[in-house]
Amino acid sequence: MLNDKTCDNETGKAAGGDGEEGEPATEHRAISVPRVTSSKFLQVELELNTHLRRLRFGEPVRYIYNPLEYAWDTHRCYVEKYCHGGQRVLFLGMNPGPFGMAQTGVPFGEVKSVRDWLEITGEVGRPADEHPKRRITGLACTQSEVSGARFWGFFRKLCVEPDLFFRHCFVHNLCPLIFMSASGKNLTPPELSVGEREALLSLCDIALCQAVEALGVSMVIGVGRVAEQRARRALSAAGSNVKVEGIMHPSPRNPLANKGWEGVAKAKLEELGVLPLLSNT
Repeated sequence: MLNDKTCDNETGKAAGGDGEEGEPATEHRAISVPRVTSSKFLQVELELNTHLRRLRFGEPVRYIYNPLEYAWDTHRCYVEKYCHGGQRVLFLGMNPGPFGMAQTGVPFGEVKSVRDWLEITGEVGRPADEHPKRRITGLACTQSEVSGARFWGFFRKLCVEPDLFFRHCFVHNLCPLIFMSASGKNLTPPELSVGEREALLSLCDIALCQAVEALGVSMVIGVGRVAEQRARRALSAAGSNVKVEGIMHPSPRNPLANKGWEGVAKAKLEELGVLPLLSNT
């Protein structure tokens, strides 16, 4: 079963930059399997944060946001609420979008979906250095992220209730950082210089393998070709027998996605045998 619907402060904080896990309250020492899974998963992310702080990036990167620091409160709520033992499928995105996870701390985190369907709560701070055109307003953000709205909207139609989706599935991003140029243009990891990209993604690959082990999933579905290819490479190099597949990214930059992403995604999930997991029948 899923965790309690309330999100507590049991797991360590990252917003202060210490990267250490807090000590659970005494009354929670005898924790359940779901809480053990979410705690391990969060610890992997905290350790990744520690390593990512040491990286440096040159032009065209001017601004770097890490929602696993300033939006740790809402991210932890998401993980503690929906990450639990027994999940079989991990949907893997690449990195946050400026109006999705960057605002909410949740992968593909379009605000309305996160607030109204996933019912995530918590405080969202702000990165130390903000672009004036890319302010973080958290769950109060009024701009919708198309990719996130399509992604969570699709699963809301299929499952109606989030518990049904998360009974067998979880959603994660390979890289927690969002990069921007001086103009505020979003820069994806493939747009970084080769050396910087490999330094970044090699750390993210290690964390992905640790996260997959903590979750115990049997399949990773990359959302978009880059996430799929990176997951396949990382898990293969680690000697993992976890199956890696992929579905089309719902980005509006993708002309095929604009012609009917839901139909393509549904057909692929049916082909992979995942669709029956998202139904009560």
